Amino acid sequence: MAQENDKIWNQELVRRIVDSMADGVFILDNDGRIVSWNRSMERISGYSAEEALGQTCALLACSRCFGKSCPADITKCRIFEKGTSGAKECRLQHKEGYDVPVIKHASVVKDDDGRISGVVETVTDMTELNKARQQAEEASLKLGELHRLDNIIGKSSSMREVYKSIRMAAASDATVLIQGESGTGKELIAGAIHFNSARKNNPLVTVNCSALPENLLESELFGHIKGAFTGAIRPRIGRFEEADGGTLFLDEIGELSQFIQVKLLRVLQEKEIERVGESRRRRVDIRIVTATNKDLHAQVGAGRFREDLYYRLNVFPIKVPPLRRRKEDIPLLTSHFIQRLNARTGKEIVDVSRDVMRIFMDYQWPGNVRELENAVEHAFVLCKSDRVEPEDLPEHLRLPDGGLSG
Repeated sequence: MAQENDKIWNQELVRRIVDSMADGVFILDNDGRIVSWNRSMERISGYSAEEALGQTCALLACSRCFGKSCPADITKCRIFEKGTSGAKECRLQHKEGYDVPVIKHASVVKDDDGRISGVVETVTDMTELNKARQQAEEASLKLGELHRLDNIIGKSSSMREVYKSIRMAAASDATVLIQGESGTGKELIAGAIHFNSARKNNPLVTVNCSALPENLLESELFGHIKGAFTGAIRPRIGRFEEADGGTLFLDEIGELSQFIQVKLLRVLQEKEIERVGESRRRRVDIRIVTATNKDLHAQVGAGRFREDLYYRLNVFPIKVPPLRRRKEDIPLLTSHFIQRLNARTGKEIVDVSRDVMRIFMDYQWPGNVRELENAVEHAFVLCKSDRVEPEDLPEHLRLPDGGLSG
């Protein structure tokens, strides 16, 4: 009696375990009839256990079974012949008629004598994962749109040279050094190089080298193993590994310490990295693009930047002109920012007045394109008509000596 009670208890325990699983699980007997249907199958398919029991798996109208539509008759199904279907992405038809993306796996079950007792199938609902994939794809498309070449605004001769350099850099895999003052759009140029290159379908990973102290930057770039330092409670991959197959953009490269410079030089030479606290070398396939607002050549002369690293980074230099040296682009940039802010705010500002444009053309723009964009955004907050006037501008632009700053 005790053994019989134990058997009943074990069966009940197994049933509870199967019912608690996130994946759908159902069992077919030798005739292809459903004899078990867990709660996740009810959720995924819309059919209750009462509705499913005794039915064939044709109930699910699986889109793929050994490369064909699922046969209604299990004797015609190759599962008994193959023993397992392997994990396959397919679609099941929900009770309400819509398709559910799933990963489905089937295996035969044999008794102690090797005779087939039935088939157990597991079903993983891919709906949320597919949504996440779609969102990631949409985000990638938006990022690609953001970094399109025509989003870098300017028709001046100096900007035409920049466009030419971007196209040439995108067509190669050479290391690029982008040099320019703060606010000139170096990150946009790095993005345009990546998204116009053969690596565009792989990651573009950005690291601001001035944002972290040396010890944290080392871990950020190279990753670490568990216990590598105090607080390293779990291993993590670094930015080099995240960018594998794609592009790593190192912004403010002139801020790197001598120690990190040595490690970066080794990566450029050997195409391998070592996580902090680990001696194992890991191969990485990345294209490195760097940017700085400093004169790296002068930094080399002052002993603050390694000469060998400088020449490794300066394979293909791109110099971005400051806004004060391409003032003919200011009307075009202003129009671009107005259109973008109109779309964002719902306003219908047409243009800036002549007086405002005169101020813009006289000002030296020490903050470059970013400062111009901020000025237009400031004006949008105050502007009450369809045209930006001087009183809508930031105070430092309206002052008589505003154009002398910077």
